[in-house]
Amino acid sequence: MDIDAWLWWLIGAAVLGIALVITAMPELGMLAVGAVAAASVSGIFGGGAVLQVVVFAVVSTALIAVVRPVAKRQRTQRPQHATGIDALKGRQAVVLERVDGSGGRIKLAGEVWSARALDPGHAFEVGQEVDVVEIEGATAIVM
Repeated sequence: MDIDAWLWWLIGAAVLGIALVITAMPELGMLAVGAVAAASVSGIFGGGAVLQVVVFAVVSTALIAVVRPVAKRQRTQRPQHATGIDALKGRQAVVLERVDGSGGRIKLAGEVWSARALDPGHAFEVGQEVDVVEIEGATAIVM
């Protein structure tokens, strides 16, 4: 039984795809795409063995050179929108009970929070708007 070269490339792509799923190494997926490109050169265009290997090498290398840096940059970037207590920093709140260096209460994002002034010598009266600088546990630090 004589198997055409394009079928060998597709078998190689399938093996690389299975290895990708097992190992979670994205480079294997890029090599699989290179194998599919080589299979296309063989099956559709009838390219020789040297052209198939060159296409495999060029496509795989190009994908690894382009996709890896983009994926690495995406992995190291912080999320675009803040969540949890990070989303509360920098927001404005309304004083419900006098806030000073020892404590008080504010309404922040529709909820009542305990709060204390960033500057212990400064106090905020009921109804004043304050800026949330930090969250320490369940206490908002305001100024």
